[in-house]
Amino acid sequence: MTRLHIAIKARLDKAIREYRMLAEDDAVLVAVSGGADSMALLELLSLHAWTFAERIRLHAVYIDLGFGESDERCQLMETYFRQLRVQYKIVRTDIGPYAHSAANRERPCFLCSRLRRRKIFETAEELGCNKIAFGHHKDDIIETLLMNMIWGREISTMTPNLAVFQGKYHVLRPLAYVDEEMIKKFCRERRIPTIEQNCPTDGQSKRQFIKEWLAELESQVHGARENIFASMKRVKTDYLL
Repeated sequence: MTRLHIAIKARLDKAIREYRMLAEDDAVLVAVSGGADSMALLELLSLHAWTFAERIRLHAVYIDLGFGESDERCQLMETYFRQLRVQYKIVRTDIGPYAHSAANRERPCFLCSRLRRRKIFETAEELGCNKIAFGHHKDDIIETLLMNMIWGREISTMTPNLAVFQGKYHVLRPLAYVDEEMIKKFCRERRIPTIEQNCPTDGQSKRQFIKEWLAELESQVHGARENIFASMKRVKTDYLL
């Protein structure tokens, strides 16, 4: 392994062990969107999941949102899944066009995300998976905290290991300690393919606004992003309303 691979694996190990994400006989569904984060997560788990539990089943699911060039995207994903020798399922939908149609009265990103997640849980049920792994990374967790504070009027974020549906499933985020930039470099180093969904509102979300704002803040206050992340483990409840 390269130095970068070793560094990412160390952070992956820390998150999985600290939050007790994997156990023997787990069936883990990795939700792959085609972006660098989830593609890197799938590759990392395909290489290293056995070090946490020898009797573990790994599945991948790709939910195609139905924008243009679906056939090409699905073919690329199938080729990559086979290259990694993981069991997989590709689900074709029209979620994207529907979320951006006149029939939708909600925000496109909100509805698209909700419907995609429903398909993921349906696939977990179908394949008998008890855990679902997403490619959300350290920067996603920081951005979500700020989004929830600014627009949601609450202090909350993504958690690395979340039990849902009365504990039937656990939602995992094994990349919780890995920076986004490290993941991008890892994908370039390993030549991991990535795909675009051709979404018409890509780059116009609240998350993109926060991402750009954080980049500007970091340029003026070195370490600001890291400090925000660290603060989530040092919450002084006595000093909150």
